[in-house]
Amino acid sequence: MKPLRAAAIRGNWATLLLPVRPDDAIDEDLLREEIRQLRAAGVNGVYTNGSAGEFYTQTEAEFDRLHAIVAEECERLQLPFQIGVAHSSPQISRERLARARGLAPSAVQVILPDWFPPSLAEVHRFLEGMAQAAGGIPLVLYNPPHAKRRLEPAEWPEVVSRHPCVQGAKLPGGDEAWYTAMRPILAGISVFIPGHFLATGLVHGARGAYSNVACLSPAGAQHWYDLCLRDPERGLALQERIVRFLFDSVVPFARERQLSNMACDKALAVAGGWLPGLSPRLRWPYASFPDEECRRLGELARSGLPELFR
Repeated sequence: MKPLRAAAIRGNWATLLLPVRPDDAIDEDLLREEIRQLRAAGVNGVYTNGSAGEFYTQTEAEFDRLHAIVAEECERLQLPFQIGVAHSSPQISRERLARARGLAPSAVQVILPDWFPPSLAEVHRFLEGMAQAAGGIPLVLYNPPHAKRRLEPAEWPEVVSRHPCVQGAKLPGGDEAWYTAMRPILAGISVFIPGHFLATGLVHGARGAYSNVACLSPAGAQHWYDLCLRDPERGLALQERIVRFLFDSVVPFARERQLSNMACDKALAVAGGWLPGLSPRLRWPYASFPDEECRRLGELARSGLPELFR
């Protein structure tokens, strides 16, 4: 796959959820079908080993096997793909990147060392090492809200100028002040924001989303992205209803049961029904949404967000 520079990293990218069998093994057949369904939905690209990809549960043998399948299917379907090489150990993350390089992904997603918050000097040292391992493949820096080291807007210009390998960032977004502070970075690299704030992000200069809305409906999320480009006002109006659905129907149950973000993403995919055979089950030891709650969410989503299911 052709490496993508910042200008080409844009749009609605869908996470590859990890299909898990009852014995906790990865369901490789369903993984292949998932990629085919996402290609048919017309998403701009897919990415592996975000939270919903359960990267933290994978052995190195599983990581290699999973990504060999992803690369094979995406190359066959001509579907751009990014590989996530996150790991709590920066050494293992760098080794994963060195191996993933041979699969020729469009880009690679990395996180900062996450056991103890790195200083800015250590951030630079980490990115230098990852760039060397990448061998020219662009890096997308994933800096989530729960990261031990959150980069502030004032720190991003130095990171981007010192590390041209960083062509993209996956960030939680923010208010008007945050977008104003990030404006120099938004003009230079591809900044993606959470899927349910896609319309707001695009208005302020973000390039797209690694989308939780695509978990619910990949084709619907792609429709919404296209709508945001054609008619930002209608895109914002749909965003308001998407956010209301998530925070009224999904988040309260997750908080009550102390369920994770990845449990929410898998529940949305099961609720959306676009991948028959997918279970909301997460790998041990994490808990999941029950099947009956996924059915309830599916009914609410189709009632409140019919545009996503046409």
